[in-house]
Amino acid sequence: MSMRMSYSTDVSDERWVLVEPVITAWKAAHPSVSGHQGRYAMREIVNAILYQNRSGCQWDLLPHDLPPAGAVKYYFYTWRDDGTDQTVHDLLRWQLREKNRRLADPSLIVMDAQSLHAAVGVPAGTTGKDASKRVPGRKRCLAVDVSGLVVEAVVLPASAHDNAAGVALLDGVAAQMDTVKKALVDQGFKKSVVDHGKKYGIDVEIVGRNPAEKGFVPQAKRWIVEQTNGILMFYRRLVRDYEHRLATSRSRVFWAMTSVMARRLTGATIASWRTA
Repeated sequence: MSMRMSYSTDVSDERWVLVEPVITAWKAAHPSVSGHQGRYAMREIVNAILYQNRSGCQWDLLPHDLPPAGAVKYYFYTWRDDGTDQTVHDLLRWQLREKNRRLADPSLIVMDAQSLHAAVGVPAGTTGKDASKRVPGRKRCLAVDVSGLVVEAVVLPASAHDNAAGVALLDGVAAQMDTVKKALVDQGFKKSVVDHGKKYGIDVEIVGRNPAEKGFVPQAKRWIVEQTNGILMFYRRLVRDYEHRLATSRSRVFWAMTSVMARRLTGATIASWRTA
């Protein structure tokens, strides 16, 4: 890594050890035709992705002491399309779950959908309006374990019903693992999601709120996904949906959680953007 002033988003030596094996294996499997090893260190490419995710800056506004936007884009989009971003993410999730004395894959998940405003310039064909929440944009859908770690992420137009989100999440979870036996959802999800879960042997429970309770009242276990949504809001690139492709929005979630999990595994913290 070149000598420069560090950013708070940079991966430390300890965190790079967690990520580096996947990136090195990828690099070895994709050699240059000319044999050239590349002008930029893979660690600096990852640092640039994490910097943009946390700061929310545009590609062309990446600091000049990080690799140029063109190089970072190439790796970000390539890793998005071949699943390397999720491979890194999943490896850290398994390690963190095992550190917390849990099996690598969960038996219980919590699912939720959050509507986000889309930025100007985002293609209209990939957005919609959430009629109930009156939010024009996209719907970020998460399936998390009981620790709030992301198991699956799906991004849809905000006009999509929560049922579509639930079905997509269940499909994604079932494609990855067969350990999940129960899923908790809120009342926005309906019977069609419950029925879809049965196809995979997943008991989908709709957790209703007490009508007597006013305002936001955390519901046992199901509130965990709300906590994860809150954590993602620290990553400014995820506060609003700026991405042209739904797959890019999904990849942003994986990189944000990769940063979170790498810090948890090494006992590190990062100041919130609200900190003076």
